[in-house]
Amino acid sequence: MAALHSIEAMRARVGTELGTSGWIEVKQSMMDQFACATLDPDRLHVDPEWATSETPYGGTIAFGFWTLSMLTCFSHQVGMWPMDAAYALNYGLNRVRWIHPVKIGAKIRMRSTLAEMTERTDGSVLIRTTNVIEIEGVARPALSAEWLGLFMVDAAAAPDDA
Repeated sequence: MAALHSIEAMRARVGTELGTSGWIEVKQSMMDQFACATLDPDRLHVDPEWATSETPYGGTIAFGFWTLSMLTCFSHQVGMWPMDAAYALNYGLNRVRWIHPVKIGAKIRMRSTLAEMTERTDGSVLIRTTNVIEIEGVARPALSAEWLGLFMVDAAAAPDDA
């Protein structure tokens, strides 16, 4: 989803839910690619035969860091990025909790709330969002994360501490 709002319009949304993304099916090929990219071929995530017989999950599960990395994909779907931001930078995570494993074949989505916006002296805007990755049909979420993002209004400006 493209941003349909400005940074100014976002200020009025502080404390409210930005939106809920669509569902994405978690596939074994995604875990295989993530394992390759991160040089971490952990068999709990890439060996379905072993994970089925040797773990209580009935098969492989998603990497926790893969699930966390999906915040970026989902953030675009909920329209987190204002149309007048030249670009955005990850600024950090204040709190992340992995709550429930995500089985391969499950569907996940994100629910995001804009918790805070802070205008910085360099003209950038720091946002804090609370994000919950839900698993379709599972009462407990996969994870919750408080995420910080930095919107640069002027493309030529770059913060000294980014």
